[in-house]
Formats: sequence, C-alpha cells, structure tokens
Amino acid sequence: MSKPLVAAHGECAAESETHHPATRWALAGLALSMLLPSLDTSIANTSLPVLAKAFGATFQQVQWVVLAYLLAITTLIVGAGRLGDLLGRRRLLLVGIFCFTFASALCGLSSQLWLLIAARAEQGLGAAIMLALTIASVSEAVPRERIGRAMGLLGTMSAIGTALGPSLGGVLASAFGWPSIFLVNVPLGIVAFALVSRHMPKERPEQKRTHAGFDPIGTVLLALTLAAYALAMTLGHGQLGALNLTLLLAAFVGAALFAYAQTRVASPLIRLSMLRHAGFSASLAINALVCAVMMTTFVVGPFYLSRTLGLAPTWVGLVLSAGPCVAALSGMPAGRLVDRLGSRRTTLLGLIGIACGTSLLSALARSPAWLGVAGYIGPIAVTTMGYALFQASNNTAVMSGVTTDQRGVVSGMLSLSRNLGFVSGASAMAGVFAFAVGTSDVANATAAAVASGMRITFGVAAGLMVLAMGMAFRRRLG
Repeated sequence: MSKPLVAAHGECAAESETHHPATRWALAGLALSMLLPSLDTSIANTSLPVLAKAFGATFQQVQWVVLAYLLAITTLIVGAGRLGDLLGRRRLLLVGIFCFTFASALCGLSSQLWLLIAARAEQGLGAAIMLALTIASVSEAVPRERIGRAMGLLGTMSAIGTALGPSLGGVLASAFGWPSIFLVNVPLGIVAFALVSRHMPKERPEQKRTHAGFDPIGTVLLALTLAAYALAMTLGHGQLGALNLTLLLAAFVGAALFAYAQTRVASPLIRLSMLRHAGFSASLAINALVCAVMMTTFVVGPFYLSRTLGLAPTWVGLVLSAGPCVAALSGMPAGRLVDRLGSRRTTLLGLIGIACGTSLLSALARSPAWLGVAGYIGPIAVTTMGYALFQASNNTAVMSGVTTDQRGVVSGMLSLSRNLGFVSGASAMAGVFAFAVGTSDVANATAAAVASGMRITFGVAAGLMVLAMGMAFRRRLG
C-alpha cells in the first residue's frame, strides 16, 4: 500500500499506548455523534405534509428541508475531514457537534420556511463534520485490537438512526408539533458534546503539527461537483430531463477541473495517488455499490408490501423497519467477528450475505403468496446482517491502514462513497423498478406487475453484489 495510506508500525504502537482510560465514555460520545446525523437524515421525511401545511408551501418547496441537509453533508464531508486533519479532529468534532445542536434549535424556532431551510443547511454542515470525524477518531479512542467492535457499534448507531428517524419524526410531529422533530436533538447534542469534550483523548502536539495547508480551490470545486451530481440524482426523482442532464454535464466538467487542480497545488485536498491504489479505490467503489443495493429495499419494498402483499400502511412501516433493526442488532457481533477473523475475510462474508439475501428476494417474488410477509422479512434479515458485517469490516480495513494526518480526509471519502451510493441507488434502482413494472405510475400498478418488478430489480441488485465480490476478491489477492 502507498505511503500516504499506511501508517508506520511504530506510530500505531505509540498510539495504542496513549488511549484515554475512559474508553467507554469516549466511545459513547462517538456513538451519539454518529446517531444524531443519521437520525436527521430521515426524521423530517414523514413530516413534509405537516410542514407544507404549517408554512403554506408546496411539496416542491418543503422538500428542500430534506435536500438542504443532504446536499450540505454530501458537498462538505471531504473538506470537513481534511480540516480535521489540519486543525485537530477532536477540536473540530466539538465544533461540528455544537454547530449541529445550535442549528437544531434554530430549526425548531424557525418561523419562516427559508429560515428553516437555511438552518437545515447549517445542521448539515455540523453533520458532515460529525460523520467525517467520528470514524476518523475511533483509533484514538479505543485500542487497535478493538477497532472492529467500535466500527460495529458505530454501524449500529447509524442503523438505529435510519430505522428510528421516520417513525420518531411522525410520532413527535403528531404529539408535540413539527418543531419537536428538530428540538429533540438539542439535549442529545449537549450530552454528546460533554462526553467528547471530557473523555476523548486530546491529540498530542506532534499529531497536530503539519506542513500541509488547506486547498480552498479544490474544496470549492469538489463541493460544486458533488452538489451538481446530487441534484441531478434527486431532482425530478431521477428522470433524465434537460435539467438533470445539464447538472450531470456540470458534474463531469467539475470532476475534470477538480482532478486537474489537484495536480497543481502543493497541498491537495485529495492526493490522487491514493485513488490509484487498487485496494483503497476498490473499497470506496464497493462501499458505493453496497449502499446503492441497500437503497433498493427502501425504493421497492413499500410498493411490494402494499400492492402485492396487500399490507396496510401501518404494517408496511413496521415491516420496513425490520431491516434496519436487524442491522442494529447485528452491528456489535459483526464488529467482534471482524476483530477475530480479520477485515478482508469478513468483507467477503458480508458481500456473500447481501448477495444471498437479494437473490432470495428475487426468487421468492415469483410466488409472493407462498410465504407472504415471512418471504420478505427472512431475506431482508440475511441482507442486512451481511450489510452490518460489510460496513464494520470495510470501515476497519480502510481506516486501519491510514496515517494520522490523513484519517479525516479518508474517513470523509468513505462517508462520501456511502452517501453517493444511497443517492445514486435511489435514482438508478427506481428507474430499474419502473422499467421492470412497465409503467411510471408504480403506485397504481397491478400486484403481478409489482411482483415482476421486484424480481427483476433484486436480480439486478444480486448481480451488482457478484460484481462487488469480484472486486473484493481481486483486492484480497492484491
């Protein structure tokens, strides 16, 4: 592995000797720092009709409450990670938690829609810092031999946030009004700030000193490129209209300009030599593929459960929460398995689990009446257990071989690949599903057409996992 990615043995040994005695409290602070931004990714989704009524706005206007948050995370996460490397990860993580908590209070107190959207963008800035630096800070909070378990815990927190967001948002908005879906973050943010401030080990002076500088041009170019791509994938529900094609072209041009700019500065935001390392680039690509496939369950699942299996909306929500709940329960055991077997072997096991689960979903969709809901929950459980194992092992593999001065930016790139996978998967898999069903009006399609779409879409997902397994196997041989 290239020098920027591999830490010297002496450096790792020195780090393992300086762990703070309050490891559990430090890890609890990091867990909350992962839970909060994951929770707010989806907590506002179910309350969009309530927000539209409260502000007298259209759905297209209030959807920016969600988009502003997601765009801020996607565009800023790599730059946030790099700033953490330069300024100190613990210090910047505290800034991110404060920013997120303060913005949450602003969201709850907003009296106009534009102010709520602006506060959500600020909240996304804090979330980008938290997501980038939480994973990057694990090796400073726990011993090296327990990194896999810590990564499993963070995966659990992310899954809990994903599972809890829609239902918690609906309950809070109904019981206490829409401001409560944002104000609930304030006490949790204060606790996270206190835990990280008190128990996270302070970085040694030699860890903070660096001769590298910040790359403002590269940061702006990357942010604009990612914003154009994310908007192209989300606006118009992924349909390739004129606006989407223009945004995709802008993203392509921006990526080319960014790559060129990185070769012209002394301290680039991303060292392109890292991407030329087969193992690292494969880990990012596989991570994006896996997240795109996992998004299929959220895209296809509701239609299959309601149209084909005939479930009421309440039961659809309960069944959909089964997947994230299984991922949450399997996160810690997956981390222990990574520590015991090693990250490369468990990465392949995780991918095999996802491939088997998606293949079962495709096969059982041929006869939906045979097993009914059990024929959906069973394969979903296999898929999400594989996902939990993959996330713990892949995150451990990537972060264990990174030098101290690159942990923030590499963690940011890892989180970025995850976000881009979700965004791309939502668009691409929705397109595959609509094509397979045979109509763009999927909500009114026949039960048989939706079942056929389910079979084909998860067949494509299984094929993508076979591709990911091939990439992982090739990385292992390398």
